[in-house]
Amino acid sequence: MNNDIEKILYTQEQVSNRISELATTISTKYQDEFPVVVPVMTGAMIFASELMQKLDFKLNIDYVDVSSYEDNSQSSGRVRLLRDLSHDVNGRSVLIVEDIIDSGHTLQFLNNLFASRGAKSIETCSLLDKPARREVDVDADYVGFKVPNEFIVGYGLDYDGRYRNMPYVGVLKRSVYEN
Repeated sequence: MNNDIEKILYTQEQVSNRISELATTISTKYQDEFPVVVPVMTGAMIFASELMQKLDFKLNIDYVDVSSYEDNSQSSGRVRLLRDLSHDVNGRSVLIVEDIIDSGHTLQFLNNLFASRGAKSIETCSLLDKPARREVDVDADYVGFKVPNEFIVGYGLDYDGRYRNMPYVGVLKRSVYEN
């Protein structure tokens, strides 16, 4: 698995340190609220788990599962909701937790969905941001790292269901996904 990685962008220690910084900032913001924290599965599960353990405020945890990929490497631009929330977000603050913001279609879809359901506020925390690939005008409120326009895997991000369990963020070799 590690042989498929061109280079490591962020080590496990760097990622963990940045998550601690994000958690401190977010905890200050939500100290007097009771938000619904919504990881976007499956990619955000590792990041969200570590982040939520470090958040110091009362919260509900729920999750959504969405898909915008028709093949294994390119977003289709069409987002499908595969698993919806079990919590009512009407009048509640929502914090979406994402692994990466790429084209922006998923985040735009979720922002519109939660706004239509009456969320009091909607913010996003993303481990990674790839602005070079943005197709719609969305930004995260809290970002771990900006990444280059490369195929990124590890720490929850995958290619064809593989590499999520790598404890770092790396660039996948082109030869792996262009075959």
